[in-house]
Amino acid sequence: MIDIVTIGETMVNFIPDQRGYLRYAKNFSMKIAGAESNVAIGVAKLGHSSGWISKLGKDEFGEIILKELRSEGVDVSSVIQTSNNPTGVMFKQFSIQNETNVMYYRSNSAASTLGLNDIDIDYLKKARIIHISGVTPMLSETCKEAIYSILDFAEKFKIPVSFDPNIRLKLMDKDEAKACLYPFLEKSDIVMLGQGEAELLLGLKNPEEIIYKLRDLGVKKIAIKMGDKGAVVADSKTIVNIPLVKTVLVDTVGAGDAFNSGFLTGLIEKRSIEECGNMGALMGALAVSTNGDTEGLISREDFDHLYYHKNIIYR
Repeated sequence: MIDIVTIGETMVNFIPDQRGYLRYAKNFSMKIAGAESNVAIGVAKLGHSSGWISKLGKDEFGEIILKELRSEGVDVSSVIQTSNNPTGVMFKQFSIQNETNVMYYRSNSAASTLGLNDIDIDYLKKARIIHISGVTPMLSETCKEAIYSILDFAEKFKIPVSFDPNIRLKLMDKDEAKACLYPFLEKSDIVMLGQGEAELLLGLKNPEEIIYKLRDLGVKKIAIKMGDKGAVVADSKTIVNIPLVKTVLVDTVGAGDAFNSGFLTGLIEKRSIEECGNMGALMGALAVSTNGDTEGLISREDFDHLYYHKNIIYR
């Protein structure tokens, strides 16, 4: 069995060595970034098994991604490489006000051609939880059809589905995104979403109203991520406010994925919903403390030391 199997696109991420417009940047660091692989890395860091399914170009960028994920302990045995399409790339730009802007170059990428025939169904059967984000079905029609089919597969084999809308309005407008992603809310056991995403998909802003609506749809575990206001988490009986973990803010991209990995790890370990939320909050704080989506994440031993002994987070 594999604790978490994720499906989605990962790109090579170029990060400038200075703030300001990219036109003035001379040197870049090369890292990798992808919502689903970020979650897989976070879960592996916390001591659980994770696998990632995707499609990469048969190019140097694809090799970099495979190497990095393997080094973090993520199983990539079901990743396909193709010579027909390239691996996607992205660039970050940091303003002097500490804001992050991301530019994607993923049109016609290998991952955007992912279809159901590219996914190893026998591998998926090993998953304790299947984690998906809204990015993948928003990439293309073939991706959307594949992920919709995986929802039916998971329901048939009683595998819990974890879903983060992770809405990218550079891929679809608001109406298209709602039409594409709302069905995932109806078929997911675990939903982790931002407050703004809940407003787009459900027309609701109040956390308790969002939770009641998701419960009505059949969602069993819920996390509403609210940035500097912390989070609200819930199961079928309990609603808990999760305080923000304060840290030095360097790069906000990847915080939600890190939260997801902590929250899901708590669920794997059958912890209370409050503990799941607190684990997510600490992982999110670690992620924003460095450049790169996962470079700030630490080993389970170090994580437990912070969690239990430093009073950085409520227990």
